[in-house]
Amino acid sequence: MRKKRILITGAAGFLGSHLCDRFIREGFEVLGMDNLITGDLKNIEHLFKLKEFVFYNHDVSEFIHVPGELDYILHFASPASPIDYLKIPIQTLKVGSLGTHNCLGLALAKNARILVASTSEVYGDPLVHPQTEEYWGNVNPVGPRGVYDEAKRFQEAITMAYHNFHHVETRIIRIFNTYGPRMRLNDGRALPAFIGQALRGEDLTVFGDGSQTRSFCYVDDLVEGIYRLLLSDYALPVNIGNPDEISLKDFAEEILKLTGANQKIVYKPLPEDDPKQRKPDITKAKELLGWEPKVDRAEGLKITYDYFKGLSTEDLNKQPLEFISRKY
Repeated sequence: MRKKRILITGAAGFLGSHLCDRFIREGFEVLGMDNLITGDLKNIEHLFKLKEFVFYNHDVSEFIHVPGELDYILHFASPASPIDYLKIPIQTLKVGSLGTHNCLGLALAKNARILVASTSEVYGDPLVHPQTEEYWGNVNPVGPRGVYDEAKRFQEAITMAYHNFHHVETRIIRIFNTYGPRMRLNDGRALPAFIGQALRGEDLTVFGDGSQTRSFCYVDDLVEGIYRLLLSDYALPVNIGNPDEISLKDFAEEILKLTGANQKIVYKPLPEDDPKQRKPDITKAKELLGWEPKVDRAEGLKITYDYFKGLSTEDLNKQPLEFISRKY
């Protein structure tokens, strides 16, 4: 009996690499795909020795060919941080639109089930709190974050079109703030930014007055939710995240306490369209998947901090997207 085969796009990224690990453990043959614009081969180099893992260095915005049978696709290829998508806006839009179209076409051709990674950013700066899947969002399509927000909203729309018109088995996950080992320290998101600043001896930067909130989910919990949703029979979007909400000011203070750093918190102007609050309603995930987060923030932060402490000085000081392609 052959192993189930799964294609994971964005395989060398933070979430993609953890998904590769999980599906290898579950007995799948994993085909990883990444063009390495924001991914890092270090995240998956431990898998190269396994016969169950194959890597394709490929941009999913171009035509995708995968030989042989394919049972599942996880489409996780996309820049996912403000620094990334502000520097490579065209690529961000293309991977959410053309990339998703190509993955859905492959799913149709292979008769494979596909799960696409959407985001809480489809809710924009929400006027409903906490955010339920029925909320349509408050998004500025021409603002600086619009290239990411609208790419993901289009991604959901074309996924449902393939489900309804071509009867492709589709799943949509809306991912809220997630953290854990293999995050990039300088990707512009609060948690790695705070830890990176603490480790480098810098003051922690909070934008605005720090009253804006986020809800942080540990990566293992998220991966469990993805696994359950993929194997479920539910086609509409499902929020996966940790509803334990905290202000960014309080979160920065938690990081200072965790790291033992004696730096201070400094405040800078709030970026345009930065969400004021973010908290998932996970009622659907509980009812449909029997899922809720298990790892509390203190435990997850300790694991993540220990990982970052083990990085080299070069990794601690690496700047994001040092190479920016203009060919797109």
